[in-house]
Amino acid sequence: MKKVCVTGATGLLGTNVILKLLQNGYSVIALVRKKSSWLGEENENLKLVEADLSSDISAHLIHIDCIIHIAAETRQNLISYDEYKKVNYEAVVNLFTHAELMGIKKFLFVSTANTLGFGNTAFWGTEKAPQIYPFIHSFYARSKLAAEDYLLKNRKNVEVVIVNPTFMIGAYDSKPSSGKIIFWAWKKKLVFYPKGGKNFVHAEDAAIGILNAVENGKNGEKYLLANENLSYKEFFTKVNWVTHQNPVMIAIPDMVLSFLGLIGDGLRKLSIKTDLSSSNMKALQINNYYSNQKSVEELGIQYQPIDKAIEEAVQYFIKNPVIKKPAPKSWFYQISNYLFMY
Repeated sequence: MKKVCVTGATGLLGTNVILKLLQNGYSVIALVRKKSSWLGEENENLKLVEADLSSDISAHLIHIDCIIHIAAETRQNLISYDEYKKVNYEAVVNLFTHAELMGIKKFLFVSTANTLGFGNTAFWGTEKAPQIYPFIHSFYARSKLAAEDYLLKNRKNVEVVIVNPTFMIGAYDSKPSSGKIIFWAWKKKLVFYPKGGKNFVHAEDAAIGILNAVENGKNGEKYLLANENLSYKEFFTKVNWVTHQNPVMIAIPDMVLSFLGLIGDGLRKLSIKTDLSSSNMKALQINNYYSNQKSVEELGIQYQPIDKAIEEAVQYFIKNPVIKKPAPKSWFYQISNYLFMY
């Protein structure tokens, strides 16, 4: 039985990944901040270990065949690059160093699609496209790209495979994280949406992609885990269909988003945390689209419709009412949260 170590185990992607690993006969060591945060069932092949990724974790890597590193700092309101660098770069270096010392064969790094250049309605971004504006100004995306570069330059003794998921939707989003976007339309009479768009993928498909990358991913390669390229209006129309509602849909002018971005830039100069910034608001105006051709051909992923992901996410939220849901009261607050993850 192969033994895998997973970080970021209690989030949307981490939970889905561990469930897939267990279903496929893997033994899993999950490094977590708190054991109580695990949402899945107990399993004899799953061991939860509370650990600090910036410390010496060698004791937890004995007889491990592969590390799947998912844990990341994804909040968009942090002021300095160093805050992202500590988690998204330095922790990666520490974990990879210990992986090399312990003789681990493969290191699978979960990055983000935004380290790669996106396309538009005419052509889609691929694994070969370099990072471009506005994400070159994103501390989050820059820190993830720095980690990618480090791993690819230091893969002599450990195989490195990088996956770049787009915006994930699905069950087990307990915070919720990316699933917040569903609540911005669900049970609303008015839905304000940016004019841009992005690529959406079922969290379960991203988990399957990671499992397949562990087994078949090539050393030094990147794989976009992506599915449907949708405008925000198209995505919310799908949410409306799944939840049987018909709200009024109102487009937010680009100039409004740009103005809010400038306000955010000013607040950040005053060391005030905010999701608003010119680069973040620009990300809402572009068609942030990607191709999944490589992951389909090389990892054999059969992507599910995003409608299914929305439906499963909604059903999960219904069945878990104890989880605190975000309740935006204004379109201003809503706009400030239309940001990317992973």
